[in-house]
Amino acid sequence: MTTDLVLLLLQLAGTFFVIGLFTFGGGYAMLSLIQTQVVTAHHWITESTFTDIVAISQMTPGPIGINTATYVGYDVVAGMSGSHALGILGSATATLALVLPSFLIMLLIVRFYTKFRGNSLFEGTMAWLRPAVVGLIGAAAIILIVRTTWTSAGPAFQVVEENFPDWKSWLLLGAAFAGSYWGKVSPILVILGGAVLGVLIY
Repeated sequence: MTTDLVLLLLQLAGTFFVIGLFTFGGGYAMLSLIQTQVVTAHHWITESTFTDIVAISQMTPGPIGINTATYVGYDVVAGMSGSHALGILGSATATLALVLPSFLIMLLIVRFYTKFRGNSLFEGTMAWLRPAVVGLIGAAAIILIVRTTWTSAGPAFQVVEENFPDWKSWLLLGAAFAGSYWGKVSPILVILGGAVLGVLIY
């Protein structure tokens, strides 16, 4: 194993540990932080690759944030080393680093939650975190729709590339939303229908 690869694994571990430590609200709230780190900060993967990874993570069993970390870890390390086995090591590194903070924090919270439940400071902190979680989930949705670059002058951000390349993509999005929200169609059927229509259309 080369020095560059060891450093990459350490970077992966550190990056996903910090993401796991400062993420509130579950996997969808985590996506914007993951995108910022792996696409914008470290340039490990492209925006389109990240969007594909998120789509695959939604379709596979398990929390989307953990699935995304697993796929990102594999893609980054396998892409650098050209080795499937080392790609699996990258998956394990990113996944374990992501869940470790939550595991440690939950061990503490389980011991003290009953004691602090009803405490005004604790309840106030939880009330403050709820709108922040909504904002993080909204940011993840925007990130998946358009690729943006933040600028210090002029507009707050500039759209560089749309992940929805044409009207057919937007039509599929609208149909999926309408079917799941108003039609109460099973998410499994929405995913399967999207896959079939995507193959037929593209």
